[in-house]
Amino acid sequence: MYTIKILTKSDLSTLMSAAVGVFDNPVDENLAAEFLDDSHHHMVAAIIDDVIVGAASAVHYIHPDKPPELWINEVGVAPSYQGQGIGKAIMKEMLRLGNELGCKTAWTLTESDNAPANRLYKSTGGKVDGGNTIMYEFESDNS
Repeated sequence: MYTIKILTKSDLSTLMSAAVGVFDNPVDENLAAEFLDDSHHHMVAAIIDDVIVGAASAVHYIHPDKPPELWINEVGVAPSYQGQGIGKAIMKEMLRLGNELGCKTAWTLTESDNAPANRLYKSTGGKVDGGNTIMYEFESDNS
């Protein structure tokens, strides 16, 4: 059985114990500490035996002319734990946290052919935006 937890500053060692496949790359301790120290960054994790087996990261942000929003950046579950409802439990807790923070909407992006992500987002109440949004990426000189 797993435990769902909103990570705080005191959970750095837990964040460093993520199972392979939860994140795209190995967790960098300095970046992890900076992330957890920022009150606008949020991470919900599924933990089994002190190891993170699934996680979602998000940013709640404000703008001068719009109510707060929650941008869910990434959701990942270690391959050996997929299909057990962990992603859904993480998403539900992240959406609950967004509500608690006063966010009027939450949103995320994924590829149209990412079937597991699309199933997850639909199963937690997500609806495909009917607009014609296009995402642009900008490379930094720091790449």
